[in-house]
Amino acid sequence: MTSSSAEQPSHEGLDGPALLAALVAEKDVQPIRSVDDLACEGVFETEQELDEFLAWVSAERKANLA
Repeated sequence: MTSSSAEQPSHEGLDGPALLAALVAEKDVQPIRSVDDLACEGVFETEQELDEFLAWVSAERKANLA
């Protein structure tokens, strides 16, 4: 499905907080109220995948301290 530019709102000339407000209103974005909103089962198929991810996160944090 294609849509013409006439159907999409224009954000031309907006920047900073005004652009953010326009995008939030357009997408009907809701704030995260709890970390439970982000929880999702089955992201990692195995314990090994989870361990590898946590090791990577730890290494990245340490590498970006300097």
